[in-house]
Amino acid sequence: MEESLTTKDKIIVALDLPSIDSARDMIRTLGKDVSWYKIGLQLFALGGPAFVQEVKAPGAKIFLDLKFHDIPNTVRSAVESACALGVDMLTIHLSGGSEICQAAVKGRGSYSTLILGVTVLTSQTEATLSEIGVNRSMTQQVISLATLAKGTGVTGLIASPLELEPLRQEFGKSFVIVTPGVRPTWSEAGDQKRFTTPADAIKLGADYLVIGRPITAAPDPKAALSRIAAELP
Repeated sequence: MEESLTTKDKIIVALDLPSIDSARDMIRTLGKDVSWYKIGLQLFALGGPAFVQEVKAPGAKIFLDLKFHDIPNTVRSAVESACALGVDMLTIHLSGGSEICQAAVKGRGSYSTLILGVTVLTSQTEATLSEIGVNRSMTQQVISLATLAKGTGVTGLIASPLELEPLRQEFGKSFVIVTPGVRPTWSEAGDQKRFTTPADAIKLGADYLVIGRPITAAPDPKAALSRIAAELP
């Protein structure tokens, strides 16, 4: 999935919108310019599996971003159900430990769905890590969790742009890396704490970029998407 990606293939549009109707409108607006859509907790709570299948039906690829983090048996079953929906990517929290990672891999079975391990959320900082008892640097925590992922068969990561370089130095191309927290210079940062521009993220080693508000909240979403795509190397 990560080979020979076009510029269009590298951008995953995050449908973090307040209603199913607004998501449908956005999909109509962007049309065939988008290969990938991310469906997260908000829209999945509103539309469930039926909406995932609706978005996928015309040929779009689906990144189901529910960040599974529960007991291993529940994670295995959840991953199995998500894969059966035909999603192309899904997320688990690596901080759940090796048993959860192994359960997710087992739940995927023979499906081709890429399991992405969340390292540290892009809204978090080292102060956040300290609050929950993690007494190491952000980079050390990300590398530690990526090492855990590699040992359990998880071959994809969610990582901030600021950790891309150390991850590639440590693991080379062992992982497909999907990077949220990217913002064009002409867009507001929002609640992202660790971000960079889309072009810089690709140069640092991201395979895919998750971009939401710079596109979906723009006065002209299609023009914003085209502008971002044109800036990519």
